[in-house]
Amino acid sequence: MFENLSEKLDFAFRSLKGETKLTELNIANSIKEIRRALVAADVNYKIAKEFTDKVKDKAMGTENVLASVKPGELMVKIVQDEMTELMGGQAAGINIKGNPGVVLVSGLQGSGKTTFSGKLAKFLKDKKSKRPLLVACDVYRPAAVDQLTVLAEQVGVHIYKEPDNKNPVQIALNAILHARSNSFDVVIIDTAGRLSVDEEMMAEIENIRNSVVPTETLFVVDSMTGQDAVNTATIFNERINFDGVVLTKLDGDTRGGAALSIKYSVGKPIKFVSSGEKMDALDVFYPDRMAQRILGMGDIVSFVEKAQEQFDEKEAERIEKKIKKNKFDFNDFLGQLNQIKRMGDVKSLMNMIPGMNKITKDLNIDDKAFSKVEAIIQSMTPKERANPELLNMSRKKRIASGSGKNIHEVNMFIKQFDQMRKMMHMMSKGKGMDRFMQGMPNIGKR
Repeated sequence: MFENLSEKLDFAFRSLKGETKLTELNIANSIKEIRRALVAADVNYKIAKEFTDKVKDKAMGTENVLASVKPGELMVKIVQDEMTELMGGQAAGINIKGNPGVVLVSGLQGSGKTTFSGKLAKFLKDKKSKRPLLVACDVYRPAAVDQLTVLAEQVGVHIYKEPDNKNPVQIALNAILHARSNSFDVVIIDTAGRLSVDEEMMAEIENIRNSVVPTETLFVVDSMTGQDAVNTATIFNERINFDGVVLTKLDGDTRGGAALSIKYSVGKPIKFVSSGEKMDALDVFYPDRMAQRILGMGDIVSFVEKAQEQFDEKEAERIEKKIKKNKFDFNDFLGQLNQIKRMGDVKSLMNMIPGMNKITKDLNIDDKAFSKVEAIIQSMTPKERANPELLNMSRKKRIASGSGKNIHEVNMFIKQFDQMRKMMHMMSKGKGMDRFMQGMPNIGKR
C-alpha cells in the first residue's frame, strides 16, 4: 500500500541529508520532488501544487527552529501535518442513530460495496454491540443476493431479501419496517453498482435515498482507481450528497491519489478503509495514522489496538504460567498463531511497525506462511501436542506423512520450537535477554 509514494517521498527527504538548516534553495529542491511524488501517485496537479505551496510556506518560516532538529526531520513533520489536514484532520464517526439507523451504501460497479456491507455489519455487531440487518437491494447483478446471503451467514447477522421483487425502493422501505418490528437497530442497504454516466441508475439511487432518508449515506470507491475515483465521487456527491467515503482494496497496488485527494475535492470525509477479503479487515480511517504510514513511519497505535482486540487476559496468564514451568506446548503455540492471524493480514500488520515497510516491501508475506506449521501440528495426536517430548523418530515420520511435509521440515520445526520454548522459559525467569534476541528462531522456515 502506497509503497511507490512512500519511496518517492523518502527520496525527497533524503535530499536534505547533510544540510544544517532549511534554506530557500534546499526547500525548493525538496518541494519539487514532493510535488512529483504526489502527481505520480495520481493526485490532481492543482491539489499537489496547493499542498506543496503550504509545505513550502511553513518550511520557510522555520529559521528559528532549534538546531538539534535536522532539516530532513523537520520537513517530514511539516509534510505529515499538512497531509493529515489534507485527508480530513481527524477521524469522522458514522451516524447510526434512529429507529432504526439506516446506512445506504452506494458506489460504482466492482468497487466492493457488497463485501463492505458485510464487513460493516460485522464491525457494528462486534465493536458497537449493534444488531444490524443487511438488505439486498441489488436487483440487477446475477448472484448479488446470494453473495450478500453468504456474507450475512459468515458474519452472523440477518439479511432481508425479496428475490421476486425488482423494485429496490420498495424492498428498502419494507426492510426498514421489518427492522422496526424485529428489534434491529441498524439497517444496511446494499444497492446495485452503477456507472456515473448512466442517468437511469443514478436516478434510481437518488430515488432510494429520497425515499428511505438514511441517517448515513456512504460512497464506496476502489482506491486503486486513483483520480478517477475522485471524479466519480464528485458526480455522486452532486446527486445524493453522501456523508462519507469508504476506500476499498487498500491492499492492492494503491498509488494513493484517492486517499489524498478525495476529501479536498468533495469536502466529505473518508470514514472507513478496507483491505483484503477477510470480513474483519475494516478499519476506521484516521488521517494522522494514514499520513504516518504513507511517510514510512508505521502506525503503532493501530497495531496495538488490533492486538488488544484479540488479547485475552486469562489466556495470557495461563500461557505465562506454562512458560515459567517450561510446559508451553504445541496447542499453546497454535493458539498464539491463530491470535496473530485474527489481527489481520500479516504484511499489513508488519508495516504498522515503524521502519518495517522497508524490510517487508520485497517480501511475499501472507497467512499461508503459517500453513506449513499448522499442518505439522494438526497431524499430531492430542497427546503429542500436549507433550512435545514424546516425539521420537517413528512419530515424526508419521507426522511428516500426515502433513504432506518431509522429515527434514518436521525435524526443523520441532527443533526451532524447542529452542523458542527454552528461550521463553529463560526470559520468564528474568535472564537470557541477549541470548533471546540473538537466537530468536525463525519458526517454520528452512
